[in-house]
Amino acid sequence: MGQTGQALTRVVLDTNVVVSALVFEGPSNRLVAAWQQRRFRLLVSQQLLTEYLRVLHYPKFHLTQDDIRSLVEEELLPFITPVTVSRVPRVVLADPSDDQVLGCAAAGKADVVVTGDRHLLALARYKWVRIVTLADFLRQLGFST
Repeated sequence: MGQTGQALTRVVLDTNVVVSALVFEGPSNRLVAAWQQRRFRLLVSQQLLTEYLRVLHYPKFHLTQDDIRSLVEEELLPFITPVTVSRVPRVVLADPSDDQVLGCAAAGKADVVVTGDRHLLALARYKWVRIVTLADFLRQLGFST
């Protein structure tokens, strides 16, 4: 429960948001402290975790195996709520990999998906789940952007 007795907002962070939060300084980096302070419930499926790991291995990030292991095992995994996705919807025809995010959101009964992906943002909502930008979510958490 949140500090006021309300249930924590259930959130799925798209890969672009998680990787930015873990790797770069700046507004997205505020999310790491927020999920570690349990200001929201971070929902992650096995499929999304695999995608996070795949992207963290991109050469452009200049991360070693140890860097990646440390980021994932110390900064991320202890703070997630695992979600089992039994069915991935077919919604984003232009980029079917985005459907993994929606599948995690539906299976985890998310309130919000946070993304920078234009295909997902164009939906604005999937079922009951709001789809917002990082800036919008940071404002919701009370950060100025």
